[in-house]
Amino acid sequence: MRKTVHGFIGMALLACVFAAPARGDDVNAGDLLITQAWSRATPGGAKMGAGYLTIENKGSAADKLVGVSGDIAGKIEVHEMAMNDGVMKMRPLDKGLTIEPGKTVKLAPGGYHLMMMDLKNPLKQGDKVPVTLQFEKAGKVAVTLEVQAVGAPGPSAGGGMDMKKMPDHSGMKM
Repeated sequence: MRKTVHGFIGMALLACVFAAPARGDDVNAGDLLITQAWSRATPGGAKMGAGYLTIENKGSAADKLVGVSGDIAGKIEVHEMAMNDGVMKMRPLDKGLTIEPGKTVKLAPGGYHLMMMDLKNPLKQGDKVPVTLQFEKAGKVAVTLEVQAVGAPGPSAGGGMDMKKMPDHSGMKM
């Protein structure tokens, strides 16, 4: 009996270790689902950084991201980056960013993003940076930006394990 209990506990622990955990960074706020919140590490001395995330509106009415705050920077704004006559231009969205019902808006490099100005500390890979998003309808929403490497193309793979890089345990006995 004792051997069976230990085997069961061992199997349960292995299942916990190898299971892909639920994404802790997904945030529900009213009809909004906020996912893939991330940032890039900044070089030492940099005073500006950017944050990215995805906002899905599952409701029947539009909502608007009207502000952002966080202790990491003196000021955080919602910005848009766009090409205009062959010139890349960046500007704050003073009237906010609308998320239409049933639509998804992605804040990503080269487009909409959170512009963090007057950084108080450099953003370091592995850091978790808390910010507060302010929506017209959903109100204040706390989100954590996971800092990736300098120049990272996107957020890391969802917190799950890459099974291709896992050691082969096929010969393991329980």
